[in-house]
Amino acid sequence: MWFSGRVALVGMALGCRAFGQTAASRDVDAGLAAQIAAIRAFDDHAHPVLPPPADKADREFDALPVDNMEAETDTVAWRADDPQLVGAWKALWGFDGVAPLDGVGVGKLAAAKAAVKAREGAGFDAWVLDQAGIGVMVANRVAMSGAEGAALDKARFRWVPYADALLFPLDNAELAAESPDKKLFFPMEDRVRERYLKAVGMGGVPATLEEYLSQVVTPTLKAQKAGGAVAEKFEVAYLRGFDFSDPTQMEAEKIYAKWRGQSYPNEADYKVLQDFLFRYIARECGRLGMAVHLHAMAGGGGYFGVAGANPLLLEPLFDDARLRKTKFVLLHGGWPFVREAGALLQKPNVYLDLSQETLTFSPRTLSGWLREWLETYPEKVLFGTDGYPYSDGMGWEESTWIASKNGREALGLALTGMMRDGEVTRARAEAIAAMVMRGSAEGLYGK
Repeated sequence: MWFSGRVALVGMALGCRAFGQTAASRDVDAGLAAQIAAIRAFDDHAHPVLPPPADKADREFDALPVDNMEAETDTVAWRADDPQLVGAWKALWGFDGVAPLDGVGVGKLAAAKAAVKAREGAGFDAWVLDQAGIGVMVANRVAMSGAEGAALDKARFRWVPYADALLFPLDNAELAAESPDKKLFFPMEDRVRERYLKAVGMGGVPATLEEYLSQVVTPTLKAQKAGGAVAEKFEVAYLRGFDFSDPTQMEAEKIYAKWRGQSYPNEADYKVLQDFLFRYIARECGRLGMAVHLHAMAGGGGYFGVAGANPLLLEPLFDDARLRKTKFVLLHGGWPFVREAGALLQKPNVYLDLSQETLTFSPRTLSGWLREWLETYPEKVLFGTDGYPYSDGMGWEESTWIASKNGREALGLALTGMMRDGEVTRARAEAIAAMVMRGSAEGLYGK
């Protein structure tokens, strides 16, 4: 497997050259670029789809899929005319096309993909990782398997399920009415919560908060840990802001008892309950040896609350002595709050990854933020792609490949600049590259 992966890395490099060497890539030290290209990456965050034929019906790649929301202004990287798609199509499927594809081109691309999927079969997902030079991918999914035994390879994929549904045990109809996006999202969260309740043998939330914690929340986390989960993911920024207060359990118990089974709980009361539950879940994750992943970037959808996703709002959590055993990972580098996210790496329990930034931004742009982080807290920065099935033209395969290519180039630019400015030796630059691409994640989650 490892030898075939090295062969795939060569193919990836050839694919990059076919796409065309950029001015940015020419600015990367050649020796450093070769070393980075050879690293079998540990991808901190992505949304892989089940292998064929289960991929056609799989919707559990996200608890809150963003493909059914009201129209928004998509970033260039999500658009059908993104020129980076051409290189990905050629490298992955051997397909020569011009973005955006016309009707004929869409059909030819689909046929090229189908041929590769038929060839690779159940090993298709691992093959995709090989093409992107990824050894291990952290899969953010509701479940790691589907109907008829379809599953992701445990040797190549680590699981991160979702904890958001546990924050909202009351009636969520009023929250759903706040925006068209939330009108879609809260029913999805209700279904995930019902799934968790069913798994612990309950048809509804129990009578008291203590029972909810001991019979639903903790058993759910324990079961997911036993099922291979290395972290719990919160997409909570899509549902509310990061302004978590620190209520007592007694306060939360009164609110739970008052509003359980009632329609339209008071919003201020409900927030206090959510705040308590978030800290409880984070504390339990630390006790169980799981990290907490947080979506920390301006998200999809025209109603996403960007201001509420400022990671500085999380500082009281990171400073909570009860949560110092919990490792928090800020996903997507915190954009647009990239400096704020970087400053939070001072906290001993905080990390950040590059996922989605490696797809959304050019290597040149990303390298500036990355260099600042590497000059300060290099061991706290994790490589990631956020490979996701955005469209027929950019599935999780293309987005993973593009993000891996961009991330490696950005890392090379940042470290080359540091090396040429005398900030680091070549040996130190190579060591940092190995940490970012793989070593730090292995330390966080285990090999």
